This record gives sequence, C-alpha cells and structure tokens, in this order.
Amino acid sequence: MVPAPDGLLRQVQSPGDLKALAPEQLPQLAAEIRTFLIENVSRTGGHLGPNLGVVELTIALHRAFDSPTDPIVFDTGHQSYVHKILTGRQDAFPSLRQKGGLTGYPSPAESEHDWVENSHASTALSYADGLAKAIRLQHRPGTVLAFVGDGSLTGGMAWEALNNIAETTDLPLVVLVNDNGRSYTPTVGGLARHLTSLRTHRRYEQVLDLVKRGVSKAPVVGSTAYDVLHGVKSGLKDVLAPQGLFADLGLKYVGPIDGHDTEAVEQALVHAKQFGGPVLVHCLTRKGNGFEAAEAHEEDRFHAVGKIDAVTGRPLGAPGPLTWTEVFSDELVRIGARDERIVAITAAMTYPTGLHKFAAAFPDRVFDVGIAEQHAVTSAAGLAMGGLHPVVALYATFLNRAFDQLLLDVALHRCGVTFVLDRAGVTGPDGPSHHGMWDMSLLQLVPGLRLAAPRDATRLREALDVASQVDDAPTVIRYSKEAVPADIPAVDVVDGVDVLLRAETEPPQVLLVAFGQMVGTALEVGRRLSDHGVGVTVVDPVWALPVNPALLRLATAHQLVVTVEDNGIVGGCGARLAQELRLAGILTPLREFGIAQEFLEHGTRSELLTQLGLAPQDIARTVVETIVAQESTLSPEQAPRR
Repeated sequence: MVPAPDGLLRQVQSPGDLKALAPEQLPQLAAEIRTFLIENVSRTGGHLGPNLGVVELTIALHRAFDSPTDPIVFDTGHQSYVHKILTGRQDAFPSLRQKGGLTGYPSPAESEHDWVENSHASTALSYADGLAKAIRLQHRPGTVLAFVGDGSLTGGMAWEALNNIAETTDLPLVVLVNDNGRSYTPTVGGLARHLTSLRTHRRYEQVLDLVKRGVSKAPVVGSTAYDVLHGVKSGLKDVLAPQGLFADLGLKYVGPIDGHDTEAVEQALVHAKQFGGPVLVHCLTRKGNGFEAAEAHEEDRFHAVGKIDAVTGRPLGAPGPLTWTEVFSDELVRIGARDERIVAITAAMTYPTGLHKFAAAFPDRVFDVGIAEQHAVTSAAGLAMGGLHPVVALYATFLNRAFDQLLLDVALHRCGVTFVLDRAGVTGPDGPSHHGMWDMSLLQLVPGLRLAAPRDATRLREALDVASQVDDAPTVIRYSKEAVPADIPAVDVVDGVDVLLRAETEPPQVLLVAFGQMVGTALEVGRRLSDHGVGVTVVDPVWALPVNPALLRLATAHQLVVTVEDNGIVGGCGARLAQELRLAGILTPLREFGIAQEFLEHGTRSELLTQLGLAPQDIARTVVETIVAQESTLSPEQAPRR
C-alpha cells in the first residue's frame, strides 16, 4: 500500500495525534488532506465532492469529541472519508471500494471509530437518539455526535427523530448539520429554501463574523455558554431563520458557523457538547471545496466520480459504452412527447437516474421531492388518482424504504404508477447497502404488480412503452448498473416467452429461465451445456410478473428447470416459479441460481458473481452434475438420446 506523504498528515494516525497539533497547524493539515483525497479518489473512484466539503468539519469534530467513547454517526456515510483518514486508515486508501479493501462507508468491521454502517440517508439522528439514551440510562461517559448533511434533512425520518430528540432535555447529543445546499444536485423543498435564505442574505458575512466572535468569547460552561451564544444573535432574527425553525422544535441552536473555519467549528462543538442536552450546530460548507474542477461542476460538484485526472477532473479513458440509464432517459422523453399524462418523480437523483433529459424537455412535469422515497411513492399515487401516469425513478436499493407505500398506497388503490429501478442486482463497489438484491423478492408480495426485467435496450424500450399504458396496477422495470449488452434477438416466441437458444435432445432436458442482466450469463451456460451434449432451451420471459403460464407449459416438456437471477435467492423469481409449478401440480424439479441471502461485500460485479457461484462455468457445472444425478435413476429407455 502507498503511505500518506510526509507532512502533518503522516503524523496523524489517531484522533489523539490530531489533538496534539497546534491550532495554527490545522490549515496546513486541511490542505494536505484535500490533496490526499484528490490523489487517491481520482485513482479509485468514489465520493469526492462531499468529502472535500467536510475536511475542516471532520478535523474540528475529532478535536472536540473523544471517539470512540463519544460515538460519531454519519448521515450519509459517504461523508466519512476524512474521518477514516484521521482514524488510522490512510495507508488503506489505495484499496478504497475494491474487493477486500477499504469500504466507501463507515464499517464497524474496519474500526472501533465506526459505529454504524450507514449509507442510506436520513437515519443518523435515529441511531444517535438511541445511542444517547443508552449512554444516559447506563450512566456511561460519552456524548453522541450526529453528523448530518448532503440533503438528508429532506427525509421525513430525520424529522421524526428530531421531534423525539427535542423532548429529552438531558440527552447527551450534538447534531452537526453540514449545510452545503446540495444532495447530488441542489437540495429542494421548503426546508432547503429556508436555509438558502440565510446563505443569500445580504448580512450573511456579518452574521458569520458575529457568531464566530461570540463563540470565541463564550465560556466553556454548559448552559452559560449557550446563553451567551443565544444573546449574540438577538436582534438578528430576520437573518437567522434556521434558529426559529429548530427552536420551535425545542432544540438549542448554534450557528450559522463557517464550516471551513476549523477553529470556529471546534469552539462551537466544545460549547455544544458541554451544554448537557441536545444542541444543533449549523455549519455552512461548499461541496467540492478546494478542487477547482469540482467547484465548477454545477451538475453535482463531483458527488461521486470514477477514475479521473487529478488536476482537470476529466474522466480517464475512452467514453464508456451505452448504459441502461441513458436508454431509459431517451425513451422517457420520447414517450413523454407522445403522452402528456406522463410525469416523473425523483428522490434527489435527477441526474443519476437519467431524468435530467425529461426535466429539460418538460420542466413542469418533473418533481424532485428530496431524499424522501416514501413521500415520492404516495405522491405518485395521488398523481395517478388525478389522471396522470407518474414514472418514479429510483435506485433499486432505495425502493426498500417505500415498500409500505407501494403496497398499500399504490397497489391497494390500483394506481397506474411505473417504477423504474436503476442499479438493480450486484452493483459493485458501494457495498451491502447499495446492491439492488432485494427488489424482486419484495415485489413478489404485491398483488397485481407487473414486473419487467429487460435483457437489452430494445426490450427496455418495449417494456417502458407497455408500462406507461397500464393505468390499473403498479408496473416495475428494473435494470443493471452495467453497460447495456448488444440486442439479443429471440429465435422463437412461445406465447409471450422469448426463446433465445435451443439445443434439442429427445426428450428435452433443461429449461433455462433467465432474468434481465443475467440473460447473457444464461446463454453462455446454455452453450456450455450444449457442448456437453445436454439438451437445453434458454428463455427470457421479459415480464417476470405475473408468471407467464407458457413457462409452466414449457416446464412440463423438460426434465429440469433452472432459473438465473441477480436478486436474493430467497423469495425471488426462481422461488416464485417453483411455487407456481407446485400449485399447478407440475413435478418437474427446479434449481434456482441467485444471490446468497447475505449482506454482500463490495467488489467488482464479476468478482462478486464468481464468489457467489454465478459465473457461467459454475452454473453449467452444477447443472451437468444435477443432470447426471437425474439420469442415474432413469432406465435406458428413459435416458435422453443425444
């Protein structure tokens, strides 16, 4: 591993080392950390912009708090790179987000300084509430620091937590709000406007200076310090809109603080920690701060990057192949031009989900609700009730958060809402919280739902066209993060089931049913089986739900059914087909291949599929072994003739 360069940063291997530095050394340390981040993340990819924006905040919090005695919980966890650097993991950064290497989020398995493996937004305050109550009830030392930012206050769960936190006046909890005005793109909603009014106020710089001077003069004596800080802000209520916002909840408020002034942040956190109850410290930062290319990138300030040039910020290598997101993005614009009922909803991910083109073409028909998937789904139900056809674009892993709304607010009311799930299946370096391996199992439970897993661009366009015309049930289209494969034509269509390969024996042996991105794998398995003299029919149902009766008829004509999907194997499409076969009294055995029902680590897709036994050679070997075992029980007359 490549060590950190010589300098102050190399001297800091723990929070204790950081506290040993003099205040005047901290600007140099911050500069070294930014250089370290840019050089390392440009090689590995990762969440660069958010971490460039929290360098000073993270230095300050580790000087003011005593981790791990004082638990630090990040929301969201992609803001934790600087925290990792300051807690002894500098040398591991060349392995960031690579299999067996440093994770892109906090990980209790990596360090005692990581409390929560948190990468879905708006949860830190609830974790922190529970941790603080546990500390108080057990009379243990410690104060919890909830590090909140990147738009996570737009999520309803955060406000449920704040509502409870404010009720417990002696809770040892400090909430540090990293207010950069952005999630992926500029944060939306009434709260965002409330905070933005502060940043754009003509007296903004005056307020920052006044609060800084007040913080520096405040005594470090709990509630007395808070009273001084509160008095500093008297007469500025027109400027300090957030103070009233949080005070109305019963929370003590300190700020706004310049989040790039380490000394001011550290002093504010020290005072807040010693207050003896829940305090919110509001810091203003700039995402991508210190990297000119990121600051100039208005789309998302380099929220997440692949491998880039460390100076220019430009992507390295040739332009990548066509992605599923791009195909969806273009097709939705085409459908939207044809049908004015089509509207789109996103949860703070307009660009990542490909809705930016639709937004440019039809700005009045796109609704970014912030990091609020539950609201997005029920709002979509209301849009459908009002005569429109909403398309909700999410990452597959984030649909988990809105399952109740999908089930009872959309499906129960037979609302025509289309859900487009990007990043389905094994997604690679972002780890267990981001693999889209749960959706096809959850969706089996929803009455009337129609689910498509297209295998190529043509099938995606066709599925989106069909889904946009379904007005009496939810429809779901899911696809991978990977490049779109070349079109895979059908050699035959049997009652809506696409037959992609036939290698016949008498009687037929294996019916291989594949879903979505795994169709290419299944075709390779089919060719390998054929080379071994095994008769195989490879099919793609395209629409995984409802189960096509033609699949059941095909199963009766084969000796073994094999299913291949990049979803959890428990309750997935293979399990559902097995259940349908049993209910129909069809005795053909079925063997499912899918993702083991465990939290899957980070790594490349190919590495993880091989680890899971989902590489073509592994599946083919298991199928051949199953066929051989079957044939050993057959009489010579029953054995297939090749």
